[in-house]
Amino acid sequence: MPILNAIVHRIADAAGEASMSLVPATAALPVSSALDDLLAGVNDAFNAKPKAWGHFAETTPEGEVSSPLASELGDYLDGGRDFVRFSRDLAARIADLVSAHLSLSGDLLVLDHQVGDNRYLSLALLHHRQGFGIDDQLAVVPVRQLNLTQMSLAARINISQWQAGDAKPYLSWTHDRGGKKMAEGFAALVGAEESVDASGETRTLLKAFSDYVEQEGLPEEASREKTDALIDYASDQVRRGEPMTLEALSEVLDEQQPKAFYDHIRNADYGLSPEIPPDRKTLNQFRRFTGRAGGVSISFDSHLLGSSVEYDEDQDRLIIKQVPKQLREQLTRQG
Repeated sequence: MPILNAIVHRIADAAGEASMSLVPATAALPVSSALDDLLAGVNDAFNAKPKAWGHFAETTPEGEVSSPLASELGDYLDGGRDFVRFSRDLAARIADLVSAHLSLSGDLLVLDHQVGDNRYLSLALLHHRQGFGIDDQLAVVPVRQLNLTQMSLAARINISQWQAGDAKPYLSWTHDRGGKKMAEGFAALVGAEESVDASGETRTLLKAFSDYVEQEGLPEEASREKTDALIDYASDQVRRGEPMTLEALSEVLDEQQPKAFYDHIRNADYGLSPEIPPDRKTLNQFRRFTGRAGGVSISFDSHLLGSSVEYDEDQDRLIIKQVPKQLREQLTRQG
């Protein structure tokens, strides 16, 4: 992933004060293999976190300009301001936000980089931890390390989609510390407006999948294979930081009938977008419980526990509230 520009600005404790101050860099970082590795690590850490997805808001609810970031970014891309000035102005606003909500110092990493055909602007506030190393004399020495998993604030903008006027959510952002007010402050600072409910869309997709499996009357083994295929695909997209595509998912689920699941979604009108940012937490809840004993075989998706299926631990009973149509017809005929 070629790096076009990169810089680090430090947000540190002000001497003798409770607030934070900005220690700005005066020049961009030279491209190096270490910087490439750092970007890869930051991307992995960012992709693993829950995120909001959306776009730049033009105005606030009060009718004011939402944030100068969009116009400043456009100015930088057009050559109206250099990268150092652009990133320094952004860092100054983030320093004010951190000062109001955090007591942790950190380094703000800002990168302009290319991934395939897309250009991105990524920013992440990184903190440090104390570690240990071995020097050339084989002695143990303290080492100050970046803690990539501890991102207080991070955001990524798909510049290519934004400039093309793409309707897809081209802006994603996350927050790990500081509470609701800091999260709202960061979204306002970026000028971000959430346009996709990743958790809700992922839940709806999983509901559509469960309906599809039930409608097709698939045997347990085939159902489990398709569930594993869905989870594998979605988890891979989480790691890549990219949305799930309904058509691609449909092909993954059934190579012989690659449009079957896609047609099921469209015909049932679940209201899903063609591309869905996967929500890791929701996916982790989508597992299957299976068991077989004494001629009884039971298998169901874990997210149904507590709704369509209940387990009474005291009586050791499993209560199925919504009997599958195929099973219900068999029981009716038997009676």
